[in-house]
Amino acid sequence: MDIAYKKMINNNMRHQIIDEKALEKAIKSGTTTVGIIVKDGVVIGTDSQASAGTFVASKQAQKLFQINDFTAATIAGGVADCQYIVNQLQALSRLKEVEEEVVPEPKYIASITRNILFSGRSFFLSMMIVGGYSETKKSGVLYGIDLLGTLYEEDSYISFGSGSPFSLGVLEADWTPNMTTSAGIKLVETAITSSRERDAASGFNLQICSIDKAGFKQIQ
Repeated sequence: MDIAYKKMINNNMRHQIIDEKALEKAIKSGTTTVGIIVKDGVVIGTDSQASAGTFVASKQAQKLFQINDFTAATIAGGVADCQYIVNQLQALSRLKEVEEEVVPEPKYIASITRNILFSGRSFFLSMMIVGGYSETKKSGVLYGIDLLGTLYEEDSYISFGSGSPFSLGVLEADWTPNMTTSAGIKLVETAITSSRERDAASGFNLQICSIDKAGFKQIQ
């Protein structure tokens, strides 16, 4: 094996290690996102801190997005990747609504999210909660989609991000079936606050919405 070829292989291996470390770091991007099922629909919330390593890049990062009148999404991971996906979801939802003259179901939005992330296969560093009110089921629905495009439906609660272990502890202790929307809002506030207290990458303001048969409502 000549010296030039050896050097090329070593450089490729070194770049691969660097890329893997960068990917691992990006996947560990900090945040706390929470979604819960309540009696009349869903309550979804996040914190507002965006971090770049140990640096707080923004105290007012938008992490909760209205996709249409009955669906919202939260983001965790690479901000640029997540913003691109959210823009695609909003545009495709509007197109579907114009074509069929009906607001798309949350499951339709979740399926689009899965297709985008699956087609990227780790290109998009994004983990998203998609939730809302389903006219078909006459109830709230929650979906989680990871960066590989895995989609699963939750019938109680879900949390993504570096602060999720703390939020999940609160949710497991205090969530109950058929919670009222007001009780659900307080529970989401408590869950995210617990993460802000213990997770250095989660912090500052809360962003919370509720969605029921009347539609999307921004709480904070």
